[in-house]
Amino acid sequence: MAAPAGRRAPLALGLTGLVFALCGLVLLFVLPSMVRDQVIKNVRIDPNSIAFGMWKDVPVPFYLSAYFFEVLNPKEIRLGAKPVVNQRGPYVYREYRYKTNITFHDNGTVSFLEYRTFFFQPDLSDGVEEDYIVVPNILVMGAAIMMEKLPHFLKVLISGALAGLGQDAFMNRTVGEIMWGYDDPLIDVLNNFVPGLIPFKGKFGLFMDFNNSNTGLFTVYTGATDINQIHIVDTWNGLKKVNYWHSNECNMINGTSGEMWPPFMTPSSSLEFYSPDACRSMKLVYEQSGVFKGVPTYRFVAPKTLFANGTDYPPNEGFCPCRESGIQNVSTCRMNAPVFISHPHFYNADPVLVEAVDGLHPNKEQHGLFLDVHPVTGIPMNCSIKLQLSLYIKKVSGISQTGQIKPVVLPILWFAESGAIEGSVLKQFYTNLVLIPSVLEYVQYICIGLGVALIVAAIVLEVKRQRNAREKSPREPDPQTEPSWSSETTPLLQDASKTNQTNAAEA
Repeated sequence: MAAPAGRRAPLALGLTGLVFALCGLVLLFVLPSMVRDQVIKNVRIDPNSIAFGMWKDVPVPFYLSAYFFEVLNPKEIRLGAKPVVNQRGPYVYREYRYKTNITFHDNGTVSFLEYRTFFFQPDLSDGVEEDYIVVPNILVMGAAIMMEKLPHFLKVLISGALAGLGQDAFMNRTVGEIMWGYDDPLIDVLNNFVPGLIPFKGKFGLFMDFNNSNTGLFTVYTGATDINQIHIVDTWNGLKKVNYWHSNECNMINGTSGEMWPPFMTPSSSLEFYSPDACRSMKLVYEQSGVFKGVPTYRFVAPKTLFANGTDYPPNEGFCPCRESGIQNVSTCRMNAPVFISHPHFYNADPVLVEAVDGLHPNKEQHGLFLDVHPVTGIPMNCSIKLQLSLYIKKVSGISQTGQIKPVVLPILWFAESGAIEGSVLKQFYTNLVLIPSVLEYVQYICIGLGVALIVAAIVLEVKRQRNAREKSPREPDPQTEPSWSSETTPLLQDASKTNQTNAAEA
């Protein structure tokens, strides 16, 4: 039987509210798994995923910015004075990355080679590649340290040959030559006198191995079988670990290849990756949450222990022989040359290193590295990886070019590789992996709130309807205010009845 007309409105409101509330509750329990499934589907290394195109041909505009430490007092340094440097730059290069030889394997991994090419950007640079800059003669000063234990007569002989070639402790060369290579007869001399001392021939440049070359054969997990393993390195150049260092822990190849990380991060997560340029694995730690162009991010930075020496941080003992904390000796993977890596301007390093060179001004904002990662997908939104190359120089007996140089770790240059997602890539990423899940999350709470409101409204209407119905119905007599037939009036009625009956009989 149909409900009375007055009850239809509360009933309709109540049922509508119940439907909205149920929809909201269903979304509340189902939405997290829906979002998780969509994230897993779209971040896997799979030709059908959204992230695959970003992984294969990195669409993010990367830039390499190089800053040189120009030596202002080279002659005085040879006489034992404290070095004075002046930062020059940046010299900015557009960096393009792309992958080749992509091969999927049955065990849920994929192999690839990633190539890098660099193009100078004069409009973004403070200078041109033809600028001349005075820096340490890396080959001479590096070779001097490497030859320190050779017989004295041989060092004198080599020093004479160097003098005949016009070689000195410092050189004045262009930015392009220092970066990408220059011909130097010294290379032939060293190869003739001390075969195997430097394992290369031809040109020499600090970034010569970067341009038009790959970073080695990486094999990483695709996430097809375990999303928590996605991008984690299985092997690099077929190796499970390297042999540059002096402990198993330091030689381990940990983390990803440095481009993306497993999804569903928390503040307790860390970013670990293997860097072929640094010849080691590195770990960044969570610093703070933020937002990059509407996308929520976690910022990860380098801990102070990253380049600490073995005394201050025992796990780093395997990277020794060590000097002061804050610099790492990479000679074992850089032709045994006395080269050190660190943060720019010796940021986060032992103050002794900064005090030994005039012109250094370390600060976090300019010299600290960071990665801003979308925690749900593990994809970097904005990053700036900064490293400094320094050369350990000193007087070496028998090598006259080293003069009276006092031992010092002298910065040569520092560089930043920076990039941020923008344009159509950012829009697609934001829409599919941030906006839609956020809208659905809001919808579930709106449905629950609207459902509860409608149910409450239905209850209120029903209460009012029942109250109005009672007010309109006939009232029952009140014994205290209205007359009633009592026992006292009954005899009068009886007498009246008898009188009427007598009159009727007489008649």
